[in-house]
Amino acid sequence: MTRIDVDGEDGDDASGVTALVVTVVELLVEALQREALRRMERGDLTDEEVERVGAQLAAIEAELDDMKETQGIEGEVERLRGDLDSLVGDAVRSLDREEGSRTPDARGDD
Repeated sequence: MTRIDVDGEDGDDASGVTALVVTVVELLVEALQREALRRMERGDLTDEEVERVGAQLAAIEAELDDMKETQGIEGEVERLRGDLDSLVGDAVRSLDREEGSRTPDARGDD
């Protein structure tokens, strides 16, 4: 099982926690971007709403980039993202194995 080390490369707990928070916020921003795009493509957002959401998300991304630079945690955030990607990949593979091991009767496919 993949583990996530949040102590930071230099062992500084505050740096590690900051990197973890930035990583999680980046992931949330990406999810919000995908949702905004989905809503935009469906026609659920006005042009003004699209511009406002885009500007707000861009501002958040700029703040995160600035925070990563000033805190010197760019590498740590990238490492954490890789660790999280690995965890998600492990979970998906595990679910695939579980689904594959079920009999047709257990899935109700017959």
